[in-house]
Amino acid sequence: MTMVLPHGPSFHQVPKPSSRAEPLAMPPGRLDTYAACSRGDNMRSENRREVSRRQFLRRGSATALIAMAGVRPAYGANDKIVVAAIGTSRDERGADGRGTHLARCLAGCPNTEVAYVCDVDKRNVEKAIESVSQVQKQPPQGVTDLRRILDDPAVDAICIATPDHWHAPAAILACQAGKHVYVEKPCSHNAREAELLVAAARKYDRRVQHGTQRRTWPVTVEAVQKLRSGAIGKLYQARCWYFSSRPSIGRGQATPIPDWLDWPLWQGPAPDRPYRDNIVHYHWHWFWHWGTAELGNNGVHTIDVCRWGLGVDFPKKVTCAGGRYRYEDDQETPDTTFCTMDFGDKTITWEARSCWGRTALDPQYDCAFYGDQGILTIAGGSYAIYDLKDKQIGQGSSSGGDVTHLQNFLDAIRGSAPLNAEIEEGYKSVLLCHLGNISYRLGRTVRLDPATRRIAGDKRPRAC
Repeated sequence: MTMVLPHGPSFHQVPKPSSRAEPLAMPPGRLDTYAACSRGDNMRSENRREVSRRQFLRRGSATALIAMAGVRPAYGANDKIVVAAIGTSRDERGADGRGTHLARCLAGCPNTEVAYVCDVDKRNVEKAIESVSQVQKQPPQGVTDLRRILDDPAVDAICIATPDHWHAPAAILACQAGKHVYVEKPCSHNAREAELLVAAARKYDRRVQHGTQRRTWPVTVEAVQKLRSGAIGKLYQARCWYFSSRPSIGRGQATPIPDWLDWPLWQGPAPDRPYRDNIVHYHWHWFWHWGTAELGNNGVHTIDVCRWGLGVDFPKKVTCAGGRYRYEDDQETPDTTFCTMDFGDKTITWEARSCWGRTALDPQYDCAFYGDQGILTIAGGSYAIYDLKDKQIGQGSSSGGDVTHLQNFLDAIRGSAPLNAEIEEGYKSVLLCHLGNISYRLGRTVRLDPATRRIAGDKRPRAC
């Protein structure tokens, strides 16, 4: 039996926007034809609860069509770009979360204004307004519904840092509304959504930057250039890793939905689940229904660098093993993972221990490349090159951060630079993570035809 990894038309064959823009055809519900494989859900039992989510996306698409009428056709080098930030949660210590951090960075970029901050948690909206107002003179408007932003033709671009299950749907709706998009990693909750997002970027001719910011870090760019120039000879393997000391998420309890949270909108395109007190705002990562495990959460960063450095696209097979060994709690995703991605003549491996500490290995996460003449390692803001006798023969270092990656996004909107992490490249790296998760959940190697992206030999195509 053959399981088809859904894919649409060739990304470069999707037509440019016509004078009468039409919404990209999207299947109802989770936007993909084998979402159950990504979540392990019984879709039939959720069909009735899914109706409101289907209606949400349909209404969003209609709203997007109206907004397209006000799209600015071109940007000058000094034109102000108006941005909205969606997803501004705060961490457990009360510090700025990822979305608010990105909003602050954008507000500090030249000729850029953050006009909106949006979150389904009213408390986060208030804190984000306060935080961004420290960087720019005009405080942003605070909203809890992204459709308010899609309605506003003055908004040029949207920065998305929501939970994973919202990344692709929000980005697709933004493209339909004529907005350029910066979408955090991973760009999708499953493979089909990522392909639909690439197709939307092509159809509506929008700039879509993926949040794999290492592609803009000078140290990574220089290291990849060294690999391309043959610094360690013919490449055959790249290895990357991630180690952390994550706490237990405990056993959640069914409690009333807090008055500060719009729980239905938080779930958005995902089938409805009862509210529990250990999901919002970070622990959703470790539930298949909303998250993509550590592979999608952190693995995508260094896997993307490895794929870039090796110069590979789609694998022939992916094998992922591991398990939950540290805690007895509600976490569904593994806390220990070993993933191998085989491209034929080259291989990428990723290793992760999320809950076991990181004192034995430093840095926390990075990667190494192996060639027939040496090894190149990347650690944070530096790289080193060694020959086969372990002698260091090269090195480099530089600072890197989110601002340069965001500035590249803004420069691309203005037409002065190509995107460093264009969404099709993001899709290819995220696909490796999705295939790893599928392999882990199926308990076997996933074999892929790189040309057709078809997975063969699966007896359970709809339920992992």
